[in-house]
Amino acid sequence: MGIPESKRYKQIFYDYYPGVLRKLAALLRDEALAEDLAQETFLKLYRQPPDNLDAPGAWLHRVATRLAYGHMDKAARDRRLTEKQERELAASVGASPSGEAELMRRLDQEEVRQWLDGLPERDRKALLLRYSGYSYAEIAAELSLRPPLVGTMLARATDKLRRCAEQAETDGRRLEASPEAGYRSRLELH
Repeated sequence: MGIPESKRYKQIFYDYYPGVLRKLAALLRDEALAEDLAQETFLKLYRQPPDNLDAPGAWLHRVATRLAYGHMDKAARDRRLTEKQERELAASVGASPSGEAELMRRLDQEEVRQWLDGLPERDRKALLLRYSGYSYAEIAAELSLRPPLVGTMLARATDKLRRCAEQAETDGRRLEASPEAGYRSRLELH
């Protein structure tokens, strides 16, 4: 079935919007969010209507419920990630490193940032998302990929990052071997 005619769509909207909004408000306990998801529900009806538009109530309520649960799942994941990051931050603040250890940590971070900058944007973003705690499904959604491709892409990106690190290590040793350069590689400092 194609896109519903405007007059019919308006009538469905006026008939079912209050019920969909009540259901979402009861599930989410947030009126503004319920209104947003109710609008999204009716946009889905308009853009991807069901085959039988004679009784759209059940379809609308199913779509609204799925949107609400999807939002609650994402909010729970975000909350867990935030709590994990706060715990890690609290643990790192409690154990204050020495000045030398802090300097080495910063140098290592800078070196990894340089290696990441050498990667294609998509690979860099995938690695950063994964090591920030995102699941494969969340990475797939963020990068507009099919979920089965995420593991392969992460493995390839990790391999590229490893090769960048090895190349940087080799280049550092070349600097050390060159008498006119006068530089020592960071590897000697460790």
